[in-house]
Amino acid sequence: MNVTEYATLVRADNPGLMTLDGTNTWILRAPDAEQSVVVDPGPMLEDHLRAVLDAAGKVAVVLLTHKHPDHSEGAAWFANQAGCGVRAVDPEFRIPTDHAHGLAEGDVITADGLRIEVLPTPGHTLDSVCFWLPQDGSLLTGDTVLGRGTSVVAYPDGALGPYLDSLERLRAFANSPADVLRLLPGHGPVIDDPSDVLTYYLDHRQDRLAQVRAAIAEGHTTPESIVEHVYADVPQSLWPAAERSVRAQLDYLAG
Repeated sequence: MNVTEYATLVRADNPGLMTLDGTNTWILRAPDAEQSVVVDPGPMLEDHLRAVLDAAGKVAVVLLTHKHPDHSEGAAWFANQAGCGVRAVDPEFRIPTDHAHGLAEGDVITADGLRIEVLPTPGHTLDSVCFWLPQDGSLLTGDTVLGRGTSVVAYPDGALGPYLDSLERLRAFANSPADVLRLLPGHGPVIDDPSDVLTYYLDHRQDRLAQVRAAIAEGHTTPESIVEHVYADVPQSLWPAAERSVRAQLDYLAG
């Protein structure tokens, strides 16, 4: 599905509590260009990966927003089929594995008229990054910001302090002259009001922190007890994910 002049969405058939409608694989291609860049090939679902191959054409490189399997599991298979490399923060996922295939602050990926700038945004996981397409006004956010609901700080791999810093950075970026028109998330629909959503994310995190502080003051000292008290408005099927966020909150408060 063409979402913008530069971005095409192919959604994996892996819906769930944590993946919403499924993983969003993004194909980035400049108008009339032959080469594309694929962001987050997704899980190892061959039908999905072949659909991405068909839609992507000649692939210059695969980029990963972070290491979670629903985004990265199919990357090596896909890259082998496409005859391209994989760039990621975590060396485990790079093809080839050398330093040049990492992703860091200030890195710019160019391919057949595309310009993609790397914005490190640790927090959901410590290897999370976003990708900025200045020509398109689109910011790809992986799981740092979802198209619906809020993201989990995936403790112990994720951390709340860096996540709050990343959200602040993204909000400042959205409010800058960069002209961010939309967020293209790793799950859920496109976000057309980036600044408002990022403000909501920050407010939500601060509200939850206040609730956790209050729960501790009332004698709820274990993550399980805090989840039952603070996340009573959340379906119990999501409590295991909420517990990871609570552990991250406790670690943040202790620090």
